[in-house]
Amino acid sequence: MNSEITINDFSQHLFWDVDLNGFDLEKHKSHLIQKVLEYGFIKDWELLKKLYGLETIKEVSLNLRSLDAVTLSYLSAIFKIDKTEFRCYKHRQLFPNLWNS
Repeated sequence: MNSEITINDFSQHLFWDVDLNGFDLEKHKSHLIQKVLEYGFIKDWELLKKLYGLETIKEVSLNLRSLDAVTLSYLSAIFKIDKTEFRCYKHRQLFPNLWNS
């Protein structure tokens, strides 16, 4: 993990619901990764790669409970992993949304 990067380097709109005073980059890794993947700018993605590396992002994203369809497709493509390997895909299949499918 790159210790030069702080939470203040990321776009502030990502953390409207978080108290940044107690935000630990290692402890809240999955929360940060999910926020950046779904709502971040390209500069946030670059910072995320520098901070954790692609392997850690891959491990965390495989176990996230929810990701939007665009983010899931992007991660599937860059990591060359079938969508069915992601926990969020399996979870979505178990609980289909009948109103907005």
